[in-house]
Amino acid sequence: MAASPVSDDELRELAGKQAALGEVRGAPAPDPVNEPMIRHWLAAMGDANPAYLDKGLAPPAMAQVWTMQAPRPGARDRSPVDDLLAALDAGGYTGVVATNCEQTYHRYARLGERLTPATRFTDLAGPKRTALGVGYFATWNVTWYGDGDEPVAEMLFRVLKFRPREGTREDRPPYPLQPAVNQDTAFFWEGAKSGELRIQTCADCGRLRHPPGALCPRCRSSRLTYTVASGLGTLYSYVVHHHPPVPGRETPFVVGVVELPEGVRIVGNVVDCPPGQVEIGMALRVTYRPMDDRLVLPMWAPEEP
Repeated sequence: MAASPVSDDELRELAGKQAALGEVRGAPAPDPVNEPMIRHWLAAMGDANPAYLDKGLAPPAMAQVWTMQAPRPGARDRSPVDDLLAALDAGGYTGVVATNCEQTYHRYARLGERLTPATRFTDLAGPKRTALGVGYFATWNVTWYGDGDEPVAEMLFRVLKFRPREGTREDRPPYPLQPAVNQDTAFFWEGAKSGELRIQTCADCGRLRHPPGALCPRCRSSRLTYTVASGLGTLYSYVVHHHPPVPGRETPFVVGVVELPEGVRIVGNVVDCPPGQVEIGMALRVTYRPMDDRLVLPMWAPEEP
């Protein structure tokens, strides 16, 4: 049976009740902090620091990894956030995009200990009008506790749950997930419209950088230009996205980290290939897909042998 729509007043009332629950503990991590997972993380992140495994410690940013739960129905503990997100979906706020993630580290997680998450819902702000549509900003905090009930790490997480805008044209409605375009990134999106994969380049020291920024990380110069990449790449890492639903996309789809021969990595969808046939190390070529009348996204397709 479909959920009944909820009003704005009911959403705010539910948010107050969930916040009043305070910190709600979940189940301990299914697996203890372990070396194989740390090795995978270090390889995926390109972190060559040997200190973690030498000292029996996990990288701090891995806190969420140990307690990440499967998206299958009934396979996860419910937190104070779940009922509120479900109510927002029922109210028509089906779009979701993460806006803030702030982590605080108290100590390193140690090999062999099992972390336990505790979630506290803190705030619901809205309705607010945004570029994506009218929506609510939902904020919650997660604290991970180690052995001895000692806090290991905390995370503030905020998402925008929005009502996708109606299309203004019947042939191609606006793509709901528009990128942030500013003076530092405009050259990249203009290049995509022209069929060019442009990589920011320092005009002084020549270093290539992606994603773009205001200053060269090597020499701190603000004199920036761009290089047109070959459009070839190798799949460095990837995930297959099944859940949650993404406005404008059909699941499952593949999001990959592509390593370019020019020396930088870029994130993009891997297309024209079933998810089950995607492999790390496969050769890719950039392809450009118009998402609406304004936005063209560079994506990656298998390179023909």
